[in-house]
Amino acid sequence: MKTDSEMQGLVLTPEQQKARRQRNVAIALAIGCFVLLFYIVTIAKLGPGVLDRPL
Repeated sequence: MKTDSEMQGLVLTPEQQKARRQRNVAIALAIGCFVLLFYIVTIAKLGPGVLDRPL
């Protein structure tokens, strides 16, 4: 069996954890902007009347 130190896997330094968090936030913002861009383009192509239709 493996010992506890062998089962921990990769241990990141605080600087690496900070860099990883910053990358994750940047990726999340990029994906959010991409989704928003698709939404805006879709509404622009369908026209403003799509927002006034009854549900």
